[in-house]
Amino acid sequence: MLKIKEYVKAESLEQAYELNQKRTNCILGGMLWLKMSNRNVQKAIDLSGLGLDQIEETEDEFRIGCMTTLRELECHEALNEWSDGAVKDAVSDIVGVQFRNLATIGGSIFGRYGFSDVLTVFLAMDSYVELHKGGIIPLHEFAQMKRDNDILVRVIVKKDQKDFVYLSHRNSKTDFPVLTCAVSVDETEGWISVGARPQKAVRMSMTEEVRKKVEQGVCSEEEMKKEAEDISAQIKTDSNMRAGKEYRSHLAKVLIRRSLERLNAKGGDQ
Repeated sequence: MLKIKEYVKAESLEQAYELNQKRTNCILGGMLWLKMSNRNVQKAIDLSGLGLDQIEETEDEFRIGCMTTLRELECHEALNEWSDGAVKDAVSDIVGVQFRNLATIGGSIFGRYGFSDVLTVFLAMDSYVELHKGGIIPLHEFAQMKRDNDILVRVIVKKDQKDFVYLSHRNSKTDFPVLTCAVSVDETEGWISVGARPQKAVRMSMTEEVRKKVEQGVCSEEEMKKEAEDISAQIKTDSNMRAGKEYRSHLAKVLIRRSLERLNAKGGDQ
């Protein structure tokens, strides 16, 4: 059972940071996973009054506040138009609308959960996290860092990529994913992220030859199949109650190949 002794609505990020340095205090976020925990919280820190629930778009980037809900990500027209619907595809099967109206991107990214669709899709983008004390860090580096008591302020996504695909496999529609996969290509980079292994998502680079061909829409079936086999062979998987290690490794190969095929088809249409 979760027990909270005192609730504090933070008046500034600095106040929230100072309070969060005590181990018995915690940031509330959307409070969806927290309420399922068995712990005593001295002070629960609410960031909802700090204006961090907005998605700001500039010519070069999207700036997504940590209190932005998954439902807001799902429904944001500009973000989903730019990402070819990948962001919507990543969050639309997470439990249900009521859940997505409360769950936040800050909680999803800062938690670095193994099952996170959100972490997987943003890893395949040129994404960064802005920490209150730690500054701006590439998301793929942040994902490998140990958790600390800093505060994730926002996620920053650069608009320097152009084609995305997000796929996942679930045993049932709103269940945790068995495996997640996001792939992106542009003129200089090709990234593949795979999560729910069941460990947290990792990002791999596409080979230059395949990236160029996929971007142009001229990659052959055999080339995409071999690329999927080679990259999936480098991704460690394990077993849990949802799937076995071998099945996840097979899924990784299948989802990567399907993602490449979709991007290749897009490249051929341009």
